[in-house]
Amino acid sequence: MPKKFLLLAATSAAALAATGAFAQTAPAPAAPTVAEEVVVTAQRLDAARSAIEPALGATTYSMPEAFINNLPAGANTQLNQVVLQAPGVAQDSFGQLHVRGDHGNIQFRLNNVILPEGLQVFGQTLSPRLASDVQLITGALPSQYGLRTAGIINITTKSGFKNGGEVSLYGGSHGVITPSVEYGGSWGKSSAFGSFSYTGTDVGIESPDGSTTPLHDHSDQFQGFGYFDHILDATSRISAIIGTSQQSFQIPNVRGLQPDLGLNLNGRTTFASEALDQRQREGTTYGIVTYLKTTEKFTGQASFFTRYSELKYTPDVAGELLFNGIAQAARKTDLSMGVQLEGVYALNDAHTLRSGLIVSTDRTTSDTNSQVFLVDGAGNQISNTPTTIVDNSRAQAWTYSLYLQDEWKITDALTLNYGLRFDQVNAFLKENQVSPRVNLVWIPVEGTTLHAGYARYLTPPPFELVASQSVSKFVGTTAEALGTLNDTPKSERDNYFDLGAAQKLGPVTLGIDAYYKQAKNLVDEGQFGAPIILTPFNYRVGYAKGVELSANYARGPLTGYANLAWSQAKGKDIVSSQFNFDPADLAYIQNHYIFLDHDQTWTGSMGGAYRFDTGTRVSGDLIYGSGLRRTTGSIPNGDKLPAYTQVNLGASQEFAAFGGFTLRADVINVFDKKYAIRDGSGVGVGAPQFGPRRGVFVGVSKTF
Repeated sequence: MPKKFLLLAATSAAALAATGAFAQTAPAPAAPTVAEEVVVTAQRLDAARSAIEPALGATTYSMPEAFINNLPAGANTQLNQVVLQAPGVAQDSFGQLHVRGDHGNIQFRLNNVILPEGLQVFGQTLSPRLASDVQLITGALPSQYGLRTAGIINITTKSGFKNGGEVSLYGGSHGVITPSVEYGGSWGKSSAFGSFSYTGTDVGIESPDGSTTPLHDHSDQFQGFGYFDHILDATSRISAIIGTSQQSFQIPNVRGLQPDLGLNLNGRTTFASEALDQRQREGTTYGIVTYLKTTEKFTGQASFFTRYSELKYTPDVAGELLFNGIAQAARKTDLSMGVQLEGVYALNDAHTLRSGLIVSTDRTTSDTNSQVFLVDGAGNQISNTPTTIVDNSRAQAWTYSLYLQDEWKITDALTLNYGLRFDQVNAFLKENQVSPRVNLVWIPVEGTTLHAGYARYLTPPPFELVASQSVSKFVGTTAEALGTLNDTPKSERDNYFDLGAAQKLGPVTLGIDAYYKQAKNLVDEGQFGAPIILTPFNYRVGYAKGVELSANYARGPLTGYANLAWSQAKGKDIVSSQFNFDPADLAYIQNHYIFLDHDQTWTGSMGGAYRFDTGTRVSGDLIYGSGLRRTTGSIPNGDKLPAYTQVNLGASQEFAAFGGFTLRADVINVFDKKYAIRDGSGVGVGAPQFGPRRGVFVGVSKTF
């Protein structure tokens, strides 16, 4: 135990004794049981684990299990919808999130261990059911965070040291049915926790036309998670995580359309859009094994992580040939694995050193089988029988990262956290960078915290998504690209500045944070074909800037929060994956900054909950967006979609006398606001999507 902690404990004990709190007649405390000792040891090891990677100087927004349970729908909420309640997070189609004006660039972690990226597009790999806390970490990040830097979503998982579980059934509008079960338990020095859920829904992907019941939009989604740990002794333990997400989706249809390209398939020229049958299946399985060792001055953790993901798109061959001139069956797989070695050493009262080494490898496969029509030099169809083009590829990447930093406590009120990070990326290109990081945290008076930071970032394009299509293979067909230039996407290099303050006033905490990112080879992503697979590309230069305001309230049974963010993100000159874009757009963007397609000027969220003594809880939340970008004239992304507000309400009632039953009722989009997330226009935007229409849901759960 650190000497400083011992001193504080001794001081507190002396103060209590002086006030007579320790009366001579008080009975001696009972000796702790073995189970209690194990729990205390587990908590101490959890604290030691957290000390390895504190987000010193960064902006951290925490959403613990109680916060999730207070949301309408509670743990039945999708993880992306939970994170949307944090400041500066904008929603996009396919469940995507944009943090501080970035497209993607989010790293997920489980208990501070990296979860590699996968191929999931529509579905959510992780469920809020497995979380005891969800943290969004943004800003000028300390040097332990790299490669994905717009936001770190670190999930502290539930453990088994609280024996018991819950079984629930939830469902309602849009054909939603969600049974789930979770259980945690311990025996001796070992514990385990597991959860499993299935969701069937008739709105698996956002509606393309805003209808309450989209056509051909069913989805089946399975999620499973398991956690195990074993305490070896008072200073060490080993833990393991395994999880899977297996999901299938129908691609929703737009009603009332017919092909307009004038193509002929063996004499057939018509095809009702209602009859299209396109499907996509996505699967991810992941695992983490960790060994933790802590002593008085040193704590170290060694982790092995892996993730296998697969995406398979099955086209409607006849329909897509007539509508698009190409029907492409696609299967992509990605296997990632790596090691994460990290440690913290308390050099003295003023300096705490942290260091880490992360090595990972990524192997991806891409197999496509495309049906197309042959055309002449003028683009006229010369055969009504399709021809097949096979385009397969294999690739492997290695990433090496090393960091060292010092937390220097200059005074009791002033802390400087500075360090260096080195990243080497060997993928389609070989790139590296040394990245300095520095954060200053000042607490001038109790309740007031000021911070300022700078970070240099290296962000490679998602390796598993880099297009491998051979453009030349499609020359002379109905799938011929408008251009042939296809430069390989490069890593983004940023200078990032952040400045913020937090003020606690009784039960209220207020926060403000401002940021500016200057980017070279800014990475963006677009959807350019029928298989819903995103493709990364670069703007030669770009920037993102913004301001976030936050407020939180907690006193007794009442909790509440409100967030408002302003941001602007722009890029200039597309310099990779150029064949995907209209030549006129490329020419304009070459000499002009344009808004990024995912830019949203104003983003807000708000919510609150009240719990009555009777076991009744009422809650509500809302999200607000001023609208993502669209193209309505000659300027790409020169316009924006209309603003929207979605309001959700929920209520639940616990029946403790009946063995832990809870009933709940929720209304999502109470006012049935019909709003567009995308309208199908914009740079790299593939299709229109609308937000959810009103839904009424009920559920029952039983603890045991």
